[in-house]
Amino acid sequence: MNEVKVEISKFGQGVAPEYQVMLHAEGGELFETQLMSLLQAYDETLRQRLSGAVPVFMRFFVSDAANQSDILYAHIANMPCAVSVVEQAPLDGSKVAMWVYLQTEATVKALPSGLYEVTRSNYTQYWSGCAHFNDGDSESQTFRLLTDYVGQLEGQGCNLADHCIRTWFFVQNVDVNYAGVVKARNDVFDQQGLTSDTHYISSTGINGRHADYHTLVLMDTYAVKGLQPEQIKFLYAPTHLNPTYEYGVSFERGTAVDYGDRRQIFISGTASIDNKGAVLHLGDIRKQTLRMWENVNALLSEADCGFEDIQQIIVYLRDVTDYNVVREMFEERFPNTPKVIVYAPVCRPGWLIEMECIAVKSIDKKQLPCF
Repeated sequence: MNEVKVEISKFGQGVAPEYQVMLHAEGGELFETQLMSLLQAYDETLRQRLSGAVPVFMRFFVSDAANQSDILYAHIANMPCAVSVVEQAPLDGSKVAMWVYLQTEATVKALPSGLYEVTRSNYTQYWSGCAHFNDGDSESQTFRLLTDYVGQLEGQGCNLADHCIRTWFFVQNVDVNYAGVVKARNDVFDQQGLTSDTHYISSTGINGRHADYHTLVLMDTYAVKGLQPEQIKFLYAPTHLNPTYEYGVSFERGTAVDYGDRRQIFISGTASIDNKGAVLHLGDIRKQTLRMWENVNALLSEADCGFEDIQQIIVYLRDVTDYNVVREMFEERFPNTPKVIVYAPVCRPGWLIEMECIAVKSIDKKQLPCF
């Protein structure tokens, strides 16, 4: 087996720990060789270091979806959770990287609708990966994806506004096709009562593609049933970031969800922007990275959290030649946090870098069921 770098974060030393795992292939000329090494390392890690944990969601970042997806799916056909596969080449020189979110004391079941149901404590989670259509433009594909998802949620007694916590949109040629995604999302959200006067959903909209070039948009989703409205807080950081609706898009900067024992924070794709919506530090990757961190920290602070609570990070770069600089900065600032850096242009050309993350913090709210 070729070398594999495995990064693990764990939250919860006592009851019901959860894990974030990033696996990076190191060496090997063939995609299948690298993939098999990753999967073997994952199996060994699950067996030896993650006792009692089950995967609830995983994503594969590949360098060439058109030529690699068939091989990948042949090897992961029996994965017991929602799986996402997106062409966002890992910038460490490998052909494939793998992110896995695992939970303990959870059961996972595939539903006929395409969602995966995760039952844990008094809550039911619904995950989906790699939803897509392969006809029409980006607007029509996004509209169908979201309207189908609304139907999937309704089939479980849920709705978009009250239960969806996080979405990801991967857009082929984001500079051209993102406008269609925005238009369709705005339209569906308006139909579902999601407006600037209510709230939106934390999200990442970023370049990424499917094996089929006719597929212009991929969507991953996460929803939770069993939450009360007071358990959900949306994060704004108005000193650093402007409301997204001011430039015509509809997503939340971040969402914090409180359970009896922990607070989970989902930070949307965040870049170097000010509270007027302007891109800061054009052309300067170091300064954009620093401002991006400042914005993320401001969002986390609203949830009474900090960088020390981050459990995983995904970093998106527009220019592959910025990789070494960014890698060194992240290794210095987040040396022990599972992370992956991939090639994925951001939705505005001036942004050289974007990151998203998941954080978890211990809290004690005895009136709420634990996660």
